[in-house]
Amino acid sequence: MWNVAEAPECVVPKGAKPQGSMELLSTPHSIEVNNITCDSFRISWAMENSDLERVTHYFIDLNKKENKNSNKFKHRDVPTKLVAKAVPLPMTVRGHWFLSPRTEYSVAVQTAVKQSDGEYLVSGWSETVEFCTGDYAKEHLAQLQEKAEQIAGRMLRFSVFYRNHHKEYFQHARTHCGNMLQPYLKDNSGSHGSPTSGMLHGVFFSCNTEFNTGQPPQDSPYGRWRFQIPAQRLFNPSTNLYFADFYCMYTAYHYAILVLAPKGSLGDRFCRDRLPLLDIACNKFLTCSVEDGELIFRHAQDLILEIIYTEPVDLSLGTLGEISGHQLMSLSTADAKKDPSCKTCNISVGR
Repeated sequence: MWNVAEAPECVVPKGAKPQGSMELLSTPHSIEVNNITCDSFRISWAMENSDLERVTHYFIDLNKKENKNSNKFKHRDVPTKLVAKAVPLPMTVRGHWFLSPRTEYSVAVQTAVKQSDGEYLVSGWSETVEFCTGDYAKEHLAQLQEKAEQIAGRMLRFSVFYRNHHKEYFQHARTHCGNMLQPYLKDNSGSHGSPTSGMLHGVFFSCNTEFNTGQPPQDSPYGRWRFQIPAQRLFNPSTNLYFADFYCMYTAYHYAILVLAPKGSLGDRFCRDRLPLLDIACNKFLTCSVEDGELIFRHAQDLILEIIYTEPVDLSLGTLGEISGHQLMSLSTADAKKDPSCKTCNISVGR
């Protein structure tokens, strides 16, 4: 494996020159890219046998394909032409500062012989191959989880999950959806590498309470109408709880995304292979435990929790009413992009 961070000559070559009197190098071909993760890939190619013992270096031209979904927060001044000393192929290219998750790239390679004067004899460039990086793996999410646990704070009791929206949203659910809140596709808010973004369907709920009242806040960034449902309707021993993300939006507030999925449901099967599973009775974010014969619920005080419930929710199981506070649009997380410079909620893989 070749790690860019450890490459002794990870610079754009200054002395590359056309082939002269030395025997020509063949152009690399049959490029293959596989074992792709959120911040690495393995690459190999074919070249003439006569070149195998002569080639001293590889040049790799890596370019991000710009599109409307590109991660605009990645560094823009990082060179994309990378240099590695020749090693047996295939080799792994890894580097979180120039590879973003869920991003399309093109790559081409060139081989070279470093000459006694310090300059390079180079081959032609290979064909260009395109690939797309992956999502965060479970081990990356476990790192985010550990960071979130460090600032979660003490646990406060709560009794209801609630969803704020406009009146028309709830009217539509009653009229056209059989009185059900239907799951919808999660947007791209949060970490760019979250495996839930654009993939997991669910209904979003909140559970945070005001410290002084123990009740949900009267302000909301999403609308003046609130649906409240007893916590045990969504969260109980028949429910699995998963950690999905940890992020901020250039503010002091930090958000954790959790998924509640009834055991064996489609959402549960989706999360099982992708997200860390939490113990519902003992974790730093959201708990459901039996005390004196009844279910008691607690949430982390110092995180804003965003709860995704993966199944439809019947409005008849809760209450709907208008809140008296303000609509704080500045706190909305709809399609919110994560601050890539925050040391509290970032890890050393693709942002």
